[in-house]
Amino acid sequence: MSRVAVVTGGTRGIGAAISKGLKEAGYSVAATYAGNDEKANAFKEETGIPVYKFDVADAAACEAGLKQIEGDLGPVDVLVNNAGITRDRMFHKMTFEQWSDVMRTNLDSMFTMTRPLIEGMQARKFGRIIIISSINGQKGQMGQANYSAAKAGVIGFAKALAQENASKGITVNVIAPGYIGTEMVMAVPKEVLDTKIIPQIPVGRLGEAEEIARCVTFLASDGAGFITGSTLSVNGGQYMA
Repeated sequence: MSRVAVVTGGTRGIGAAISKGLKEAGYSVAATYAGNDEKANAFKEETGIPVYKFDVADAAACEAGLKQIEGDLGPVDVLVNNAGITRDRMFHKMTFEQWSDVMRTNLDSMFTMTRPLIEGMQARKFGRIIIISSINGQKGQMGQANYSAAKAGVIGFAKALAQENASKGITVNVIAPGYIGTEMVMAVPKEVLDTKIIPQIPVGRLGEAEEIARCVTFLASDGAGFITGSTLSVNGGQYMA
């Protein structure tokens, strides 16, 4: 029987690549999404991966959604906390709503998605929790005080949870991507990409979503059992923490 993996924000961008990569590696995958039914249904048709719609910032919705997933597929062995949003603005112009929206989706979701699963993982003596942070959670980014704070916060969360569960067969790790050639990044004007962004990346190119997916698949595997509390920087050398 294959292990069950849940990928939040798993129908688009990096999340979609992660969902596909885990399925190709033999996992039974459930991909969650928040609002874009058209994209989610197209992803489901393309991949055969079941999709579940709920807001990762809503604790009750997460509990109900995870219960449905476990009823459909079985106990969750691998959780990939990937879902995230941006509400970019210079801090002196930022509203509390913009701050709070990002914190709830990007940081509170560490609790709402992980808490309902952690005791089951402990009981089964196996679990893989993988969190997608960002280069901007490591170095900060102008106009992203909310996003940078949340993405830095998940690193602290992972280190604490890793210590609590290391003896229980559960690993908790973080991946911090740099600039990845997703739909969002590719919407940046080519001139800006070519003159402002790519020159900052020593390998001389954007990353690919599949490169993040391969890192996730490794960290989810039995072979990564001695790695926990770590942050893997996947940024082409742009920032070396």
